[in-house]
Amino acid sequence: MALSDRGETWQSWLAALPRLITTVLDEWRLRVDGSVAAGECAVVVPVMDERGSPAAVKFAWPHDEQRCEHLALRAWDGHGAVRLLRADPTRGLLLLERAHPVDLTSVAAVDACEIVAGLYRRLHVAAIPQLDLLSQSCSRWSDELLALPLQAPVPRRYVEQAAALARDFGHDPETDGVLIHTDLHYFNVLAADREPWLAIDPKPLSGHPCYEIAPLLWNRWDEVVASGDARRAVRSRFFAVVDAALLDEDRARDWVVVRELVNVMSTIRDALARPAANGSAGLDRDDRDWVTRALTIAKAVQG
Repeated sequence: MALSDRGETWQSWLAALPRLITTVLDEWRLRVDGSVAAGECAVVVPVMDERGSPAAVKFAWPHDEQRCEHLALRAWDGHGAVRLLRADPTRGLLLLERAHPVDLTSVAAVDACEIVAGLYRRLHVAAIPQLDLLSQSCSRWSDELLALPLQAPVPRRYVEQAAALARDFGHDPETDGVLIHTDLHYFNVLAADREPWLAIDPKPLSGHPCYEIAPLLWNRWDEVVASGDARRAVRSRFFAVVDAALLDEDRARDWVVVRELVNVMSTIRDALARPAANGSAGLDRDDRDWVTRALTIAKAVQG
């Protein structure tokens, strides 16, 4: 079992995790029923309850993106997502309907995009009041994009385009109001018994449905590269989602540009703040590859 290293701030949680698992299994009268799985910042333990019904307990490191996960799952109530059976958000605990360890990487990418588009229609309900607003992030992103150094390794025209779009979205009343997952991609949709496919691991916002698309474009990138025509592969995914979900093409395109340039901005800022191996700050190979990926996507969706 391997968890991503998140630094000293979470070491106490990690150290206490084995005891927490034992305590919760006893409190909730559950028994382990399979292999434990670990993600970026959570552990999932398959269990059986007292009645012999399968479920899974998610033990999440408490952090901002996890704060409203239980509220989103409760709002969906199993419609397009795994059903929440019990929650203890103070301790980062979720008792969930158990799904299978088979995700949408088992399906061709374009077909998988259409499956996710079908989930959109069920998950995109009225936002609950506890969620952060996407419009607030947009206003911040616009300022931060324009603050990128002129010598940053990204065409300035894309920076300025994304900043202008983000600024406009920040003032658009349609930017907020829908419960969106924000990280709905191939790895966060699992096969299940109750329905063929169910979403997991929401990072919910009050936002706009078109904001959801970009992760479907940047994930499974090795397949895009292997196709030999990255532009065509990206556009095939983009239009599969837009058409199947009946989304506004222009708005979807603009949101992809914003999200990809925000990815570029975050990568560059993190790299400049991080000393490189030789003692100087700069982008490493992974950073450059991520920037190239984001710019390739932004270009592809625009023609």
